[in-house]
Amino acid sequence: MQRRAVLAAGALLAGPLPGRAAGTLPGERPLRLLLGFPAGSGPDVLARLVAEGLKPAAPAGVVVDNRPGAAGLIAAQEAAQAAPADGSLLLLGEVGQLAMAPSTYARLPYDPARDFAAVAALAAADFAFVVLGALPVRDLEAWLRWAAEQRQLSLGTFGAGTPGHFGAAMLAAAAGLAAEPVHFRATGDAMGAVLNNTVQGMFATVAVVAPHVQAGRLTALAVTGPERAPLLPAVPTMAELGRPALGFSAWFGLVAPAAVPGPVLAATEAAVLRAMAEPGLGARLREAGFRPMPLGRAEFAAMMQAERARWAEVVRATGFRAIE
Repeated sequence: MQRRAVLAAGALLAGPLPGRAAGTLPGERPLRLLLGFPAGSGPDVLARLVAEGLKPAAPAGVVVDNRPGAAGLIAAQEAAQAAPADGSLLLLGEVGQLAMAPSTYARLPYDPARDFAAVAALAAADFAFVVLGALPVRDLEAWLRWAAEQRQLSLGTFGAGTPGHFGAAMLAAAAGLAAEPVHFRATGDAMGAVLNNTVQGMFATVAVVAPHVQAGRLTALAVTGPERAPLLPAVPTMAELGRPALGFSAWFGLVAPAAVPGPVLAATEAAVLRAMAEPGLGARLREAGFRPMPLGRAEFAAMMQAERARWAEVVRATGFRAIE
């Protein structure tokens, strides 16, 4: 989620959210939302929208702190080791840091299950499987038939060990395709390879691909969320196409250092869920390409545990070698 989400957020943050019910976050220090991605990225857009929603509940203010690097691991390690553990620092974490990393890194500098306490899930960014618009296919089954006839088939990804990588591997395995993954440093690079026909498809977030799909440069064959994406309403879900196992998303949530006291976690959870319940914030998230997914501490903790197990199984099935 990049330029479209950034442009949307710039307009969306221009005014206050109407009708905010104020609560109070614990502590006298500003609330620091730490994230492992740069300013202008999709996670940064999400963090700033959520921070804006939390301001009425934060007398000392809310600060978004970008610490990009190592696919978010630097920020996650800092959050896991933060002191004092008083609730003034939260990690805006995502599926890679909190669920996939234990299986994709041989030496992880933190343990998501041990070092963090769930606060609340926030939202998800669903993916679309896209191919070159000039290809003579308009649905997933037609593309799979076309792909099976190719002597050489490559699928682009925005990096080894990412949701886009494993989504491509799951699709190839489900369809019995011999597809070679080609890893790029960023989503834009991979999408350029699709547009140049040097790779024959990729998974990318809906917000990133929607302008290209609407312009006819790419064709979106399926989306991976539980429902159709508002930005691509004509594109069916994987579940609608009879492939529910290919449903996945990049989800985001707030976690705290594990030593934060329970009452502080409870108060923070309440403030976050109160903010997420506001229609204004939900609308702004959807316009920026996110699917609001507010969950409390217990549900979010259970979801993370289930997601770690699911991605561990996927990683094993692909034979992926953990990154050192």
